[in-house]
Amino acid sequence: MSASEVAVHLLTSCPSLKHFKVYMFGSALTGVGADIDILIVGPGGTLLSQVKSEFRSAGQALPLHLLCMLPSEALHTQFVAREKCVPLSQLALADR
Repeated sequence: MSASEVAVHLLTSCPSLKHFKVYMFGSALTGVGADIDILIVGPGGTLLSQVKSEFRSAGQALPLHLLCMLPSEALHTQFVAREKCVPLSQLALADR
């Protein structure tokens, strides 16, 4: 499954993602990795629990690795820029 196909699948299967900024990073973007690294940036608590549950269902057959950060953590670490994360919404557009 290509990165864009994974993005479409996750965005379609996980409605709670609308509350988060979600990115793919790592080797899956180049098609050489065995795993799919996903960064979820947003609130903790109930919303995060819900999106994790949706990811477990949507990703049963996918080798997903989730990294979750609060917005302040993502900003402080500059993780998105440093790791060249690509928004799932941008990847999904590439599939059209």
